[in-house]
Amino acid sequence: MRVPLTVADFLDRAAQVFADTTATVDEPDQPAVPVPTTTYGQLADRVRAWQAGLDALGVGEGERVAVVSPNSARLLELLHAVPASGRICVPVNFRLRPDEVSYIVEHSGASVLLVDPGLDLDGVTARHRFTLGAESDGLLRFDTEPRPWSAPDEDATATVNYTSGTTARPKGVRLTHRNLWLNAVTFAMHTRAWERDVYLHVLPMFHCNGWGMPFALAGVGAPQVVLRKVDGAEILRRVRDHGVTLLCGAPAVWNAVLDAARTWDGEIPGRGRVRVVCAGAPPPSRTIARVTAELGWEFTQLYGLTETSPLLTFNRTRPGDDDLPPEERARKLSRAGAPGLGVRLRVDADGEVLARSNVVMAGYWDDPEATAAAVRDGWFHTGDGGALDDEGHLTISDRRKDVIITGGENVSSIEVEDVLCAHPAVAEAAVIGVPHDRWGETVKALVVLADGAAAGEAELVAHCKARLAGFKAPTSVEFRDAIPRTATGKVQKFRLREPYWSGRARKVN
Repeated sequence: MRVPLTVADFLDRAAQVFADTTATVDEPDQPAVPVPTTTYGQLADRVRAWQAGLDALGVGEGERVAVVSPNSARLLELLHAVPASGRICVPVNFRLRPDEVSYIVEHSGASVLLVDPGLDLDGVTARHRFTLGAESDGLLRFDTEPRPWSAPDEDATATVNYTSGTTARPKGVRLTHRNLWLNAVTFAMHTRAWERDVYLHVLPMFHCNGWGMPFALAGVGAPQVVLRKVDGAEILRRVRDHGVTLLCGAPAVWNAVLDAARTWDGEIPGRGRVRVVCAGAPPPSRTIARVTAELGWEFTQLYGLTETSPLLTFNRTRPGDDDLPPEERARKLSRAGAPGLGVRLRVDADGEVLARSNVVMAGYWDDPEATAAAVRDGWFHTGDGGALDDEGHLTISDRRKDVIITGGENVSSIEVEDVLCAHPAVAEAAVIGVPHDRWGETVKALVVLADGAAAGEAELVAHCKARLAGFKAPTSVEFRDAIPRTATGKVQKFRLREPYWSGRARKVN
């Protein structure tokens, strides 16, 4: 027997087995409003109501529904509702500028756009546009059952997740139901998720569908607490107040929690109970050691990409390593980890990490050339440099693609260079990632001014901030007489980065 694997399986099980269990603890719409709490039975009802509302709008199977929102229960509902009805969900980074969001909406061909009320996206349009909240809730049809997906197909596209790559424009990653299903199950297995966990959504759900945790946690019936904005002290409060046991995030998140813990009044909550999963950028071993020693939380690391749903590797302290000195344990945990179940990894002759797995994307949306370049001879080319050690663990040593990961956010250096070069005083620009204690790495611009032109660092940073999302703008500008290039005119970014990363074993942070 072959039954299609679809994302509907996770909430279907939750509604049947955990109908009265808390599903979501959301942020209140207003400070004076009690915290909204939903059971899995109620969550399933709301998901069906979303689907019936899309039916009434005439949104057909295969059509795209774009959602721009910080973490919220409504976003979580739509991650279930849209793909489970045979449609395609397009979760969009809410930190992007309006023109960047417009590009994604237009490129994906989204017929429906749902926008958080706290965002200023007045110029972004679609055939149907709604503000999440009272307006969008008018879409929900509780009085009728939604039309079932006519022919459930595990190879159908479930979500299109846009990621910054080596080009100025983001690429839409097509993830299938099979991709998401297998990623969620293996993620739950490797994190040891079960019904007695309480999960805190620190990681933005737009990031590769919250790494699949909205599905995985529904499948095991675990409560999910929503955090709209990352704040170290607030994370500690949620851990204390809700009995949180599991949370995911980039290294910058754990640095924020460590900073908040210094002034925390009383015992750190969750000591000996909380498991944190770190990804987005390789964390410094010092951060890992501090999470374990100062918070008493178990630290795990994974490595992956949006194109791989995202789980490729997973690294947690092995039983035989418990007696190692803390520094040695932290060093071993700083590796990206061992391949997840069903993942095959190898490093080619050029040092690039290649992956083969059922979690690898179906391809890039409307970009067959980029797809063919990324997936060759049955292997996905990550663009990252690394090595596999004797224990089968992967260590990422350098980023071959021109992508800077700052605070877990991908920044295309080419995109920033284009904006810099649009300034009349700039003749040439090269953008690189340099080490940063809080964000892992940060954006640095190397600029050659045009003859006779003048511009200061603050002016160029402001120029970028006016045209890019804030996290993409350079945090420093260095003026040079020339930018070295090869005989063919190419800028070798690894040579530009070398002075800033000198003496470090890894060329990413």
